Amino acid sequence: MTDHTTHGASRRDVAYLGGGCFWCIEAMLRELAGVLDLAPGYAGGIRPDPTYEEVCTGRTGHAEIVRVGFDPDILPYADLLRIFFTLHDPTTPDRQGADVGTQYRSVIFCTDAAQERAARAVRDEIAASGLWPDPIVTEIRPLERFYEAEPYHHDYFAKHPERGYCVAVISPKVAKVRRLFHDRLALVRRV
Repeated sequence: MTDHTTHGASRRDVAYLGGGCFWCIEAMLRELAGVLDLAPGYAGGIRPDPTYEEVCTGRTGHAEIVRVGFDPDILPYADLLRIFFTLHDPTTPDRQGADVGTQYRSVIFCTDAAQERAARAVRDEIAASGLWPDPIVTEIRPLERFYEAEPYHHDYFAKHPERGYCVAVISPKVAKVRRLFHDRLALVRRV
């Protein structure tokens, strides 16, 4: 089920990642070379076609996630996962910082068996590295269905960098990407 379509001259695969607020994950991953497109959304729950307000109650079972279209020749799936595990805290069940609830859990939704094997291998590699002192609790599970978030969530940080949450929470995370992965940034960010 991995999408190997072409995007111009690029190959295109898709990953589905959740690590807290989807505004944060989208803003951080947007910085990386090889990321072709991003869409915030919901997955892993029981309610069909959930709204943001419903997901925020924590009763739908959905996580806030980001669909990541990427060029595996520039950003291999395993490298994307290594970066993902570095950018959020995969040791805190159902929370990232002050964002608390099942919708903020750390999760990788896999589209096929190869993605699942890679996700488990990278999770085990990160756990063995000692990067995080506590056990990693990231869920790794098959993707059943992705529900794209409402349009106002797309590119939220880029559209609203002055808002309090963006200044206090997202800006430092974007700065972390730029600091830790300066050699993996999109060309426009290297200037």
